[in-house]
Amino acid sequence: MKLGNRLMAVANFVEKNCVIADIGTDHAYLPIYLVEEKIVARAFACDVHTGPYQAAKQAVKNYLLEDKIEVRLGDGIRVLKPNEATFLTIAGMGGTTMVEILSAKPEVLAGVKGMALQPQNATSSLRNWLWNNGWRIEDEDLVIDEGRLYEIILAKPGQDAWRDESLSDIGTILWKKRHPLLKNHIQNLLMQSKRILMAMEKSEDVKQSEKYKIERNKVKGLEERLKCL
Repeated sequence: MKLGNRLMAVANFVEKNCVIADIGTDHAYLPIYLVEEKIVARAFACDVHTGPYQAAKQAVKNYLLEDKIEVRLGDGIRVLKPNEATFLTIAGMGGTTMVEILSAKPEVLAGVKGMALQPQNATSSLRNWLWNNGWRIEDEDLVIDEGRLYEIILAKPGQDAWRDESLSDIGTILWKKRHPLLKNHIQNLLMQSKRILMAMEKSEDVKQSEKYKIERNKVKGLEERLKCL
C-alpha cells in the first residue's frame, strides 16, 4: 500500500505497536498501510457511511488482513468500546466535526494515549478544544499533497506547556520550529481571513460587530507574524 503525502504524514505520527482506530476511514488505506508495515498489529477501520464502509471491507479483504483489521459501520468513536483502541487517527474532516466526534464518548477517549489529526479547516477550534480538555499538542507537521497544504497534529494526554492561544490558527509548534512550509501556511490563513473581511465589509452593521473586530485583529496578527519570517 502506497500512501500520498497527506496520509503518510498522519502515519508518521502513529505510535508503534498501538491499536489504532481510524475514524472516517474511507477505503481503509491508512490502517492497511500501518498493518502491512508492521507499525501496528491491529486496527479498527470505522466509517459512518455505508459506501466507504463497504469499500473498506473490500480493501481489507483484498489485502488478506481481515484477521488484523476490523471494519465497523457507525458514527465516530461511538462504534468503539472503552480501551479497545489506544490511538486514534482522524483525517480529512473539518476541525469542528473532529471536536464533535471526540466529545461524543468520553469513556472511549479516556483510554486513548495519542491522536494523529488532520483537520481540513477550523484548526483553531480543534487546538483550543484539545488544550481545554486535557490534551497537549506534542508535534505538528505541514505537507503539500496534490497542490494543497495540509496540517497534521499529534496530541497526547496532559497539560500543554507550549499553549499559546494567539497561535491557535498557525500552530504553536509549527511556529516554534519554523517549519519550512510555515510561510505558505500563514499566507493561506491570511488570504482566508481577508476574504472573510471583504465579505463582512459589504454591510455597515457587520462592520460595527465584535466579530468583524476579531477578524480584523486576526489579519493584523497574521501580517505581523509573516514579517517575522
